[in-house]
Amino acid sequence: MLTGNDSIVTEFILAGLTDNPELQKPLFYLFLMIYIVTMVGNLGLITLIGLNSHLHTPMYYFLFNLSFIDLCYSSVFTPKMLMNFVSKKNIISYVGCMTQLFFFLFFVISECYMLTSMAYDRYVAICNPLLYKVTMSHQVCFVLTLAAYVMGFAGATAHTGCMLRLTFCNANIINHYLCDILPLLQLSCTSTYVNEVVVLIVVGINITVPSITILISYVFIITSIFHIKSSQGRSKAFSTCSSHIIALSLFFGSAAFMYLKYSSPGSMDLGKISSVFYTNVVPMVNPLIYSLRNKDIKVSLRKVLERKIF
Repeated sequence: MLTGNDSIVTEFILAGLTDNPELQKPLFYLFLMIYIVTMVGNLGLITLIGLNSHLHTPMYYFLFNLSFIDLCYSSVFTPKMLMNFVSKKNIISYVGCMTQLFFFLFFVISECYMLTSMAYDRYVAICNPLLYKVTMSHQVCFVLTLAAYVMGFAGATAHTGCMLRLTFCNANIINHYLCDILPLLQLSCTSTYVNEVVVLIVVGINITVPSITILISYVFIITSIFHIKSSQGRSKAFSTCSSHIIALSLFFGSAAFMYLKYSSPGSMDLGKISSVFYTNVVPMVNPLIYSLRNKDIKVSLRKVLERKIF
């Protein structure tokens, strides 16, 4: 409810990770290094997959898109986060905040469904290897990828559209280092009931659908692996899924931990710290996981380096 003393907010102040001035410079260098590794790792993986024709398979097609999402995802908020470590006042405009919120949600939700598509790809490869090329055709891969981006766009539009209908008065300090849904809802001076319903529905769909799909895929995958008679065959099947399982655990595990902690206003500071893992560390380690544990990627990288050297 607006009163005569209320003024409409045109800009927000990001509280950041900490207000301790002694930590600002060390944190700046730490997150700068994380961002550089993220950019180099994901750009390198995108380039490597793009240049090597034998990596133009469904598995690497999805990995190419995952790296693209991680690259864009980390670039949505990290440059602003770095600037805030070295600036006296961490201001972001209302339009800038809503734009950041939209793209943050777009890439996060898209990553959920891209990881789901990768789980389905592994299911077909292990459970129906003879039908793999037919089932995972170029058209199917394109549709699955497009669906991931469409779901991301739909979710981001729903959340951002509902956020735009809210009025923010007087209180403009966001207790976070980026514009996220829950910290913004806490600042609204009008009813957030519709937003809370949308969060419940959209987040419910974007957690339930990927989780159930991934769970069912891996139940069938594990069942099929245990039916393989040779230990070498079982080992090879497990190795093709291990990188994806690690990536899934990091992404969904850290995200779930962050939002569970956010449920209590008193745990917001802990939520900010845990969200660092979800927003900064995961995009950095994804290319490392897939390159260090993947024979094809290592062989392709070696060939590229040999061509450059010799």
